[in-house]
Amino acid sequence: MKETRRIEVRGKPLGGGTLPAIIMPLMGRTRKEALDEVAAIVAKKPDLLEWRIDFFQAIGDIPTVIDTARAIRRAAGGIPVLLTRRHVAEGGQPLTIDETAVVAMYRAICEAGCVELIDYELSNRPEDIETLRAVSKASGIGMIMSYHDFHMTPDAAALDARFVAAGKLGADVAKVAVMPADERDVLELLAATSRAREAVDVPLIAMSMGRMGSLSRIMGWVYGSAATFAAGRSSSAPGQMDIEDLRAALAIVRQTIMGPPAQI
Repeated sequence: MKETRRIEVRGKPLGGGTLPAIIMPLMGRTRKEALDEVAAIVAKKPDLLEWRIDFFQAIGDIPTVIDTARAIRRAAGGIPVLLTRRHVAEGGQPLTIDETAVVAMYRAICEAGCVELIDYELSNRPEDIETLRAVSKASGIGMIMSYHDFHMTPDAAALDARFVAAGKLGADVAKVAVMPADERDVLELLAATSRAREAVDVPLIAMSMGRMGSLSRIMGWVYGSAATFAAGRSSSAPGQMDIEDLRAALAIVRQTIMGPPAQI
């Protein structure tokens, strides 16, 4: 079995290489709300903060976005920051700007170097994906290419294709998140993650959403997912757990699978 690839940020494994890394979202509508969230979350010591900028009221004001990103990064105390605009078709918020302006915002963020990673959906125009891949790479910013379906779990071939597409397009991380209709869909997602670990030469993030899919947030790393999400002040997707509960569950799974820590 191929080893799960760790997510790297500026050449260092996220969370010191421990699997899975834990990501917590920031969804403040204003600079103050976002910074208040950071202050509340940093003490919980997640491995990565995800700034969901589709919630941010000033998303169309690039200087304000950059200033806020820098303030978040300072307040994060060394915790890396991921910038995500989630498209409304994939569970995001409606925006007041078009996709051309979104790409310009991402470009400016990368060129300013004020985050460590960006997330951009595979469903976007190929030319926009190509542009942001080139800009992020030139700026030393990692790029997650993602696919989300909040309504269903596609079949095995479609799941495999999403992971492979991200790898072929040059993603630093391939992400797939889907909604299960039943427990078999959760198994389908985990199986696709395991196959992708063998077929795709980049780190993976994979999860089945909702209450039924919560198992994947705890067990996904066993099948190849390098990261999982915990709820911040609020959750950015259904099924996210409090970080304390998530850590406790992960600790039980690690000990069960890997055995107790060696005595020195």
